[in-house]
Amino acid sequence: MAVTDKSLRSTRNQLYPQQAWYCIGLFIFIIAIFQWISFFHSKFAGRRQTSNASDPEHASVHRRHAFSWRRIPLGLVNAYRVISFRWTLEFGKSYTLNMAEVFVTVAYIIFLFVWAFINTTDLESHILDISYWCNRAGMLASSQFPLITALGTKNNIVSLITGISYDKLNYAHRMMSRVAFVLLWVHVGGEVVRHAPFQPYFTQPWLLWGLVAMVASTILCIVSLRPVRAQAYELFFYVHFAMVSIFLVGAYIHTQDSDVAFWIYPCFIIWGLDRLIRTLRLVVFNHSYFGFRSGSTMDATAELLSDDFVRLRFHRPSHFHWTPGQTAYLIMPSVSRLPFEAHPFTIASFNSTLFDVPKEQKPTSEKYAEMSLAEGNLGSSAPFWKELVFFINVREGFTARLKDAALKGDKVKVFVDGPYGPSPDLGSYDTSVLIAGGSGVSYTLPVLLDTIERVRNGESRCRRVVFIWSIRSVDHIHWIDDVLIRALRLAPPSLSISIHIHVTNTPATIETLPQSYSRTDDVKPVRDDSRSEVVELQDGKAMEISNDSLFAIESVKLAHQRADLRAILRDEVTAATGRMSVSVCGSQSITRSVRGALRFPVSSPLSVANGGSSVTLYIESFGYA
Repeated sequence: MAVTDKSLRSTRNQLYPQQAWYCIGLFIFIIAIFQWISFFHSKFAGRRQTSNASDPEHASVHRRHAFSWRRIPLGLVNAYRVISFRWTLEFGKSYTLNMAEVFVTVAYIIFLFVWAFINTTDLESHILDISYWCNRAGMLASSQFPLITALGTKNNIVSLITGISYDKLNYAHRMMSRVAFVLLWVHVGGEVVRHAPFQPYFTQPWLLWGLVAMVASTILCIVSLRPVRAQAYELFFYVHFAMVSIFLVGAYIHTQDSDVAFWIYPCFIIWGLDRLIRTLRLVVFNHSYFGFRSGSTMDATAELLSDDFVRLRFHRPSHFHWTPGQTAYLIMPSVSRLPFEAHPFTIASFNSTLFDVPKEQKPTSEKYAEMSLAEGNLGSSAPFWKELVFFINVREGFTARLKDAALKGDKVKVFVDGPYGPSPDLGSYDTSVLIAGGSGVSYTLPVLLDTIERVRNGESRCRRVVFIWSIRSVDHIHWIDDVLIRALRLAPPSLSISIHIHVTNTPATIETLPQSYSRTDDVKPVRDDSRSEVVELQDGKAMEISNDSLFAIESVKLAHQRADLRAILRDEVTAATGRMSVSVCGSQSITRSVRGALRFPVSSPLSVANGGSSVTLYIESFGYA
């Protein structure tokens, strides 16, 4: 049978999208292998004894500055971490791409466009023949739709295979969508040139639906730009849902008479499966709202902490369990514009088992006596151990309406869906530094509580925790002061805890700070009595404080200045031995400072080879990704 241009085009149009999938599948498999090796290494390392001299990652303090060839691989791993995840490209004040994301983006663009334009010379030696690459560009773009859809869902197989959370994969979802969008316009432009004049085709349904799909895709890409998402998230939310639906329906009708439809209809299945799983979660975790008598009331209490923050808390569903750092999607029909509009928030409370043992079963040991004392004095900190608690930053739209409900003192009906996202496993680290800005404490506080409990139970090797919290107003300390007091009382003597609270706004001339204050070197008392004292800061301001609880604990420090994260982290890395983790949740300025502090030379291969600490960075950034 003679080979023709038509047969070649048809064969390659079928073959190249499949080959693209094989390559992408191999890449995902390799990423999964590395992720799982890292996971099991972390688990295995956590079970080793710190005194194990044969472990190069836990070298003796006395040999810290002795160069060791055995630590070279560990130094190279740290170099990879620095180059891939701490070297960044910064766009303005609010957007950052690390080098790993830059590499994946560039590689993906080159990969797809090479596949679209390779072997496009026809049998008559015409280079880049439009009939070869025109339809192929559309088919390659269409072949990416199932993966793009999966990466945009909360319950996706890529997260399951690689262990990378859906929110981290959302960058790939957006990036791949935009590359496919460009390829689709390459397809459209090629068709217009190839079949000009185009007017006779406007009576064909396949063409009309194709144009509808492209209009929907264009609108979708515009509203998906980060400035639009950040300023009008609810608009993006509604338009995204509507335009994706129109686009997929239009694309399916446009391709239903060809083999390209093979790549379209799985998108509906993937999206429907994710919605089914989320619906089942809603029924299981909120069964009191669905007529099951065993269910518990989940009406939430909304408390206005300040003009910019609301605390939401409600009873934990009996089947709902989470780990520190995870998020939950909250559905509040009385607050949202749509009945099942879901919004993600980090869970600020800790799913503790510390107080689950009945008192009559507790041994009369010193450990359990301390625990009973702490439990009996939980006070206002009880929700952080017993309930679901969320700190919500008030902006516009949904959060503004939630603030209005808090002002009215209304109970809010809440459906909870989750938990989602990974939890940082810090049990194998000797030193953990937790950094938060504002409501980012929702992430670091439960990690602190979890570390304390795991050290108490002998499940963590951690010897030191540094907790840093930057806030705008001194009043924000009261959000968590009581729970910090209880946590420090529960901490075993083997665990060193240092708490630094930085207030960035200038304090009032005299303010009352009942609990969360510890005198630093730049403070001198000017008045003293049995209940409170007034201290004078270096800038001449005076502040009245109360002499109880957290104030009396040396490890808690308060400063009216921005945290010098570079200096703090440099000092902690220098002093640390073994493995060290740094977890940060805050604004882009905070995450940029942390990334910059943990680059070379602080985390250089030579430093690690000389016995320095191996540093792992976990970032949970604010904003719309």
